Amino acid sequence: MNSQQRNGRQRWARDYVFDALSQLGIHRIFGVPGTNEIPIIDGTSYPENQVEYIECLHENIAMGAAMGSARMTGKPGVVVVHVTPGIAHGIGNLFNAWRSQAPLVILCCQQQNELVTQEPLLASNLVDLARQYTKWAHEVRTEQELPMVLQRAFKEAMAPPNGPVFVAIPWEFTMRRIGDADRLPGITRISPHFLADAAAIRQAAVMLREAANPLIVVGDAAGYAEAWPELQALAELIGAPVSLQTFSSLANFPNGDYHWQGELPGGQKDLQKVFAGHDVAFLCGFSNQAQVTVFKYSDGPLIPPSVRQVYLSNNSWDIGKNYYGECALFGDIKATLPLLNREIGEQPSAAARQRNELLRQKAEARRSQWDAYLREAMRQPEIWAVVIADALRLEISERRLEKQFVYVHEAVSDPAPFQYLLPFTEEAAAPISYYCVGGGSLGWSMPATLGIKLEEQGCQGIDTRFVVAATGDGSSLFYPQTWWTAQHRQLGVLYIITNNHEYHTLQMGLQQVEAMYGDAPGYGWQARTQDPEYLRIHRPKPDFVALAKAFGGMEGEVVAHPEAVRAAVRRGLDHALAGRAYVLDMQTVGLDQPPPTPQQANARYRNQPRLDCFHVPDGDAQRNTDNGQPANVPVIF
Repeated sequence: MNSQQRNGRQRWARDYVFDALSQLGIHRIFGVPGTNEIPIIDGTSYPENQVEYIECLHENIAMGAAMGSARMTGKPGVVVVHVTPGIAHGIGNLFNAWRSQAPLVILCCQQQNELVTQEPLLASNLVDLARQYTKWAHEVRTEQELPMVLQRAFKEAMAPPNGPVFVAIPWEFTMRRIGDADRLPGITRISPHFLADAAAIRQAAVMLREAANPLIVVGDAAGYAEAWPELQALAELIGAPVSLQTFSSLANFPNGDYHWQGELPGGQKDLQKVFAGHDVAFLCGFSNQAQVTVFKYSDGPLIPPSVRQVYLSNNSWDIGKNYYGECALFGDIKATLPLLNREIGEQPSAAARQRNELLRQKAEARRSQWDAYLREAMRQPEIWAVVIADALRLEISERRLEKQFVYVHEAVSDPAPFQYLLPFTEEAAAPISYYCVGGGSLGWSMPATLGIKLEEQGCQGIDTRFVVAATGDGSSLFYPQTWWTAQHRQLGVLYIITNNHEYHTLQMGLQQVEAMYGDAPGYGWQARTQDPEYLRIHRPKPDFVALAKAFGGMEGEVVAHPEAVRAAVRRGLDHALAGRAYVLDMQTVGLDQPPPTPQQANARYRNQPRLDCFHVPDGDAQRNTDNGQPANVPVIF
């Protein structure tokens, strides 16, 4: 190769990819190396392209890391995967990206075009593998169409609603020489800021203003739109409690606002109880509307027919998807809500003021109950999640890390303390300060930390000085290889393992199934035992600190008692802020104790105050079980 080519003056078709990245200000590609991808990866070695290749050890880690990057920047995360195994390995987090409306562009290098029909090694119909979890999936037919396909792919990933796009490229196409003038002319950008119909806004305003007992349910589209102030104004105007969709991907409403009721429950009857008594529900950006594990038509719809529904979304599919919407607003949430609030009026009605006062009183009582619950947790022989969450809250406050932290959540058996105690407020955070996914395919949190930490600035006015992930022991074992990339890139992330030595969420799922079908005619199914060995993670119990050390020398410690939590969190945060990843193995069940029975494991939740303090009778707000199931804990099957 001559010096002109080595200096990057020669262009190949793969350089259309870097044209697109340059135009959008995207500086990272995530992937696992394979021979087919080397022409694209090689392009990151040219300084003028200003793109880093972030090497991961599993494609689902690369997919999750790209999702974290996309969440921070608001731009598409870019992943390069290797033929059939590559996209197959990444399906879990691709599904999460699809359900969470995360913009991704997945480039998959197919085998040689002239050979594919003969079914060579690793080749398959890649588009069919990816199609159902993408906005668009396509295999390039000829290298000449590559500029058109890439322009369309990035355009579509960013168009509202955001989502993943998949492009398969026969790998020899990427090495075709092109001229210096052969460049991607641009990426079409569709503004997300479009207004709903004025007549529909007036209709919605009348329904909400005249509602006797309104409810607001907020989904991910509201968080992506940074619509906290507008939603708070609406809740105040109509005097409505605000619930979040189950498994929200962001902090879709600030938890410091007294209207906040946490996430909707994950059971059919419990969901019905939330909606019962409300005459009008405003469903704002509510995408994942059926996040339940068991459903019976005979027990009625999730939203009772007596509830009149008003929708606002930037995605027509989510409007009236499962139930009839009497009023449907199709528009950008951030742009449309001020017009809706203006139509409702500047002053709350007397009835709205009364509802607001009741909500404020219940929120104050909830705070007192959580303080008492924390005191109870400090007296236990093992660590309850509320102790960890409170330690993080205190450290964030004392170190003045407001607007400088991102919490990544996959402690699926212990969501409530983190969602309630961490400062997801207007003063301290933004919607993207909280990271979760709507899909629920385990293994999203640790990979996401890579992409989040690599992006120093978040698109909603926060930065990533402190990134912390709380992950269950079962979830963390999906992709501990993440720690190699964290060490390789010297990413200071604090990893907290909430370690109960079992798949507790599956224990609860088993109980739900038996409660629903154990006495049902035609079923009558009962598990041989409610405490099966196959849901345990012991004999041997994994050593997370040793595992982290093996993946590049990451330091960490085992924490066994609640009184040791604050100091351990402080040490972990010191490491993270100094640019060194750290792992804390928090023993939520004693290290030397046998795993608890399901009944014992649920005991700690019985006194956990409900996040939703509005939809329970007075005097019963602290009871946190429905049919024996913890109300604050959604179940992943």
